[in-house]
Amino acid sequence: MKASKPRNGRFRGAAVVAPAAIFLLSAPQAGAFFHNSPDLEQGRAIYGAQCASCHGADLEGHPDWRSANEDGTYPAPPHDASGHTWHHGDIMLRDYIKRGGQAVLDEMGVAFSSGMPAFGDRLTDEDIEAVLDYIKSTWPDGIRATQAERSAVEALAP
Repeated sequence: MKASKPRNGRFRGAAVVAPAAIFLLSAPQAGAFFHNSPDLEQGRAIYGAQCASCHGADLEGHPDWRSANEDGTYPAPPHDASGHTWHHGDIMLRDYIKRGGQAVLDEMGVAFSSGMPAFGDRLTDEDIEAVLDYIKSTWPDGIRATQAERSAVEALAP
């Protein structure tokens, strides 16, 4: 059997093996194999314990979430498809949960009074990710795709 000769400093087999490896490692089964698929049950449990008292057990939010309270803050919005959570990228959502709404909005220069407390002292980054994965799992495919696009654009921003 004749050994492969280098072509342009590479082995011919690498041109076939590399794309195949990339495909296999990015396939859904790779996530299961490497155990990095979302833990939706963990996210649901954390959401139930930490978020549901304000945002609703079924992600429905407060009935009057679009009307300000007497103190100027707004009630908790829904996290289902009827809300606006999916209008934001993952970086902003993680930050909003971790540092609290007002800190994030103030930093962005947004004149809005948020009643969202900070959860960074109660939830780990993994907990926050699990909650977001759970919330996203309830959205229709089109909304999930739109939110994923926004997250990709956000990740490229300076």
